[in-house]
Amino acid sequence: MTRKDVLELLHLPSATLRRMAHAQRMQSVGSHVFVRGLVEFSSLCRRNCLYCGLQRQNTAAHRYCLSKREILASAQEAYDTGVDTFVLQSGEWERNPLWLADIVATLKESFGLAVTLSVGECPKSHYALWKDAGADRFLLRHETADAALYTRLHPGYTLQDRLRCLRELKELGYETGSGFIVGLPGQTLETLADDVVLAQDLDVAMCGIGPFVPQANTPLAHVPHGDVELTLRLVSVLRLALPHAHLPATTALASLDPGHGQRDGLAAGANVLMPSFTPQTRRRDYAIYDNKRQVDMQDVLASVEGAGLTHTLLQERAARKMAARPTLS
Repeated sequence: MTRKDVLELLHLPSATLRRMAHAQRMQSVGSHVFVRGLVEFSSLCRRNCLYCGLQRQNTAAHRYCLSKREILASAQEAYDTGVDTFVLQSGEWERNPLWLADIVATLKESFGLAVTLSVGECPKSHYALWKDAGADRFLLRHETADAALYTRLHPGYTLQDRLRCLRELKELGYETGSGFIVGLPGQTLETLADDVVLAQDLDVAMCGIGPFVPQANTPLAHVPHGDVELTLRLVSVLRLALPHAHLPATTALASLDPGHGQRDGLAAGANVLMPSFTPQTRRRDYAIYDNKRQVDMQDVLASVEGAGLTHTLLQERAARKMAARPTLS
């Protein structure tokens, strides 16, 4: 798919584009919605991304890092609800890679579910260590395909380095995920078309997109939020461009449209939801943007059923209750 192809699709009537995406989804990945248990284990970050509330210069941010015991307790809660994957997410910070490798290995041994990491740009040796420990997937959004815009929004970092990390992850055998933000200042429809083409060229297994949502303590605090309808149209285009990819209906959609955002994301072609299992006492501290909705399992069930799709949460929950509970170490 070329930039021209993407732009032509984006100018189709919404209902037409959604029907095309739904037909492609049913053919390629079916009606099943995957549910990933998200644990945001640290708000520490060394970067100064202009749009993110976790940026290093935000002195109003409440910083934390969960202990291994807290992460495992969150994983247990997620496991008991029937999720199919654990997603460990944090800001980008200097950590002992052995610490995270130990947590990944314990999760794999204790629960047997897939583990996705989303911890930013790291040395290839760290990625390799975590892969050897049992990590299956890695999510590293490219954020924007416009190299100049990327550098403006991420002082001291380049899109080239971001893409190098994605290639290294793929070389190591990770299922790689990328994605981008809709509504960044300086972005155009052509930029967004290039984002879709880049995701296709990277041959990602996952692609997460969401509308920009401002955070009060960042340089972009007064920039209007991204357009929900345009985001939904791009989800549909991504389903056509990446027929077999996992596409989440993101929390940002739920934050801007609490009643229908994720349901509409699923109807537009998404097939993944990621409810939060971050401890309640820390959820507000992972403030990447303001008014972030805390998506729970009731929200998940309502969104899946509202979109007319299917899940296996209840079956998994019953099966796990019947089995012996894992012993945490």
